[in-house]
Amino acid sequence: MNSLQELLQQREALDAQIRQARQEQTAEAIAKIKGLIAEFELTEADVFGGRRKAVHTGSKVAPKYSNPETGETWTGRGKPPKWIQGKNRDDFLIQ
Repeated sequence: MNSLQELLQQREALDAQIRQARQEQTAEAIAKIKGLIAEFELTEADVFGGRRKAVHTGSKVAPKYSNPETGETWTGRGKPPKWIQGKNRDDFLIQ
């Protein structure tokens, strides 16, 4: 049976071999990728797709209700304006 010191030395040697193999294989993969990009004249958008924008916030919504007296409008979202509170909303629908 191996002593603790021998096992630790073996682990260090294996870790060094793993690091070396990873570096070599990474370099090979990068070279292959660069070759394919050059061969097919690929762009960043081709490889990674278009960058997606964050979720749209504050986008406009078409008004759903209108006050015939003042011309004010309301989308039907959020707190209702005073001119429609407690009233039948169907009477204020925009046609």
